[in-house]
Amino acid sequence: MSQAMIRAILTDIEGTTSSISFVKETLFPYARRRLPAFIETHADDTTVRHWLHEAAKEAGIVSAEKNEIIALLQRWIDEDRKSTALKALQGLIWEEGYRNGEYTAHVYPDAVPALEKWKKQGVDLYVYSSGSIAAQKLFFGFCDAGDVTALFSGYFDTETGPKRERISYERIAHAIGVAPDQVLFLSDVVEELDAARAAGMRTTLLARAPATCPTHGTHPCVTHFSAIEVP
Repeated sequence: MSQAMIRAILTDIEGTTSSISFVKETLFPYARRRLPAFIETHADDTTVRHWLHEAAKEAGIVSAEKNEIIALLQRWIDEDRKSTALKALQGLIWEEGYRNGEYTAHVYPDAVPALEKWKKQGVDLYVYSSGSIAAQKLFFGFCDAGDVTALFSGYFDTETGPKRERISYERIAHAIGVAPDQVLFLSDVVEELDAARAAGMRTTLLARAPATCPTHGTHPCVTHFSAIEVP
């Protein structure tokens, strides 16, 4: 990282700032379990109806019964489908769990201190996750470290574009007004890092579990945030 100075850091959540197990073992089951009652009690909510319509459209369903849509969404949860409609509905359901104190979001102990340090250095911080922007804000608003949303200057989800496509990172760089080579992207997924690098961004792989960097990796690799050097 000896070229341009880093002006912005873009970070993934799951597997990067936070454990995959929290999402898989806490958030997904909670959303799956609460989905039928949530849709039943929010049937007249404009936002919910919009995302149910988008889910049906994505599945190619012209007309669907409520139970059919519920079954579809539960199957997508089981498959971890990267559906913008599903992620939006999950975020709405998770909000109830966060606000009711049923859980707090997991964040690795090394993540927040590093983010705070970079913020104090004048580096703008952004989040890019497959979870909806609303879900991202809830995640960092109700996490183990408290409410850390003030650290971030913005959030991006799959409405910007798929995380494994170059165009998504080009759009993000344009949106934040920073040259791609002045943006550092952090993720645990090599294909995402490949796409970011193709867009001109700098990259670092977080090897969380198992905490071992690949022998012949194509991206700089660390096992914890404190090992990341930001010029």
